[in-house]
Amino acid sequence: MRAAPPSAASAGRALPWAAAALVLVLMLLVIVRLPWAGDLGMHAATVQRLRHSLLDPGNPLVDADTPSPYYSPWMLLLGLLARVTGLSVFVVLRIGALIGLALLLTGVWRYVRTLSAHRAAPALAILCVVFLWGPDVFNWSGFLGLNSLALTVSYPSVLALGLSFHFWVWLTKALRTDTGWPAWLGLGLLWALILLCHQFSGVVASLGALAVVVAARPARAILLRLAAALAAGILLLALWPYYDFFALFAAGADLEAIHRPLYSDLLPRFGLVLLGVVALALRWRRDHRDVLVVFFVLGALLFAAGALTGHYSWGRALPAALIPAQLAAALETVSASRRGVRVAWACLLGIALAVGAWAQAGTLGYVIDRDDLPAPIAAKYRTPWVGYHWITPWVGYGDVVMARTTPSRQIPAYGPYTVAPGYPDFFLPDETGRDEAVTRYYAPTTDSETRRAIARRYGVRWVIGSKSTAEPWLREVKRGPGGQVLYRVQP
Repeated sequence: MRAAPPSAASAGRALPWAAAALVLVLMLLVIVRLPWAGDLGMHAATVQRLRHSLLDPGNPLVDADTPSPYYSPWMLLLGLLARVTGLSVFVVLRIGALIGLALLLTGVWRYVRTLSAHRAAPALAILCVVFLWGPDVFNWSGFLGLNSLALTVSYPSVLALGLSFHFWVWLTKALRTDTGWPAWLGLGLLWALILLCHQFSGVVASLGALAVVVAARPARAILLRLAAALAAGILLLALWPYYDFFALFAAGADLEAIHRPLYSDLLPRFGLVLLGVVALALRWRRDHRDVLVVFFVLGALLFAAGALTGHYSWGRALPAALIPAQLAAALETVSASRRGVRVAWACLLGIALAVGAWAQAGTLGYVIDRDDLPAPIAAKYRTPWVGYHWITPWVGYGDVVMARTTPSRQIPAYGPYTVAPGYPDFFLPDETGRDEAVTRYYAPTTDSETRRAIARRYGVRWVIGSKSTAEPWLREVKRGPGGQVLYRVQP
């Protein structure tokens, strides 16, 4: 006797889970490839320094004894793993990526379960988090669009956001049940841990936690436990030995300039999230203290305040508005009271997710050779950075390399230092002088003796340049991609 075909409802529940499983498989294959772009070199360099010295690693990018906010508890753990096992830094980063991805996916699943019992809700929420963005691809750490996640999956931001979802779950349960003091203190320490691992994601975690508290309307006795948890977290932040967390509040204008692009092209980058804003409006009509609504309002207000005051780094709080809107779109699709409304929501969300998935289809290029991709998808693919492994047979750990900004974002990953950091470094007192020295070195009007004096001042042993930057006191050692040349500085 033939089995009856599955009902439309069963198929509707299975489809999001199948799509989410495909996303998971794609991300696992991405981790195997670990495409290089953005801050990967910074995080690899951080692990390099910690594997060589857990207690006094120094600056991760330049030869200077300064603290760094990249020395977080998570990177300390990865550095210890590299030191104990002898595994290469990039293998350790892949292990970190697996853990971060697992925490993120299970965190979304658990948090959505606090909001809906519908079987398809967690899978649909995962799809919304990675696809409900906009027709233009936007990549930035802490932003969970599929292409961005593929490039940043090994970053501390992914781990911190994964921990944030679990943090909100545990906080929600603590507010709903009679939770003892140890659990509350643990929540405070987890909050501080997230802030130490990735400060911007820690802001998102804090806004989400505040939304949970506002929505729960806790009794006065619970507020006392909340205060104790907050105090425990602040104590951990104050005692963390690798950098002064509270000094980050005085970060300079360079941080604002870097983040100004967060406020441009909002509709092309995030337009599909407007469907989630409509869902939030419906949730607000039902409950003015709905946790996702409060979360969204807090995130949107902080993002807007950044634009109004010129504190563009506050734009990193935008996921605090995007995430609740994305989750609201998923939840409204499965929880609408009337069948016709649910069907309408399913159609609208399906179209939005298809548009978002197509926009990010170039992510397939990280696991499939570009030549094997259909031409429309291949056109969306952006080639990752090549890396500087080609210099490692000659350049040793701790050697100082003269290089421009882009190479300086990669070379320290292999162990050497560069003259100037490839990223703004708030704790490096002579950062401006180092940047000016590099600019002057490569300026075509700079004479040979001035260049040699700059190299001596910073103990440069190697120079990354081109044929046009050759000097009598430089010996060509290796030619690399893109016409680059590795020179050894002669005594």
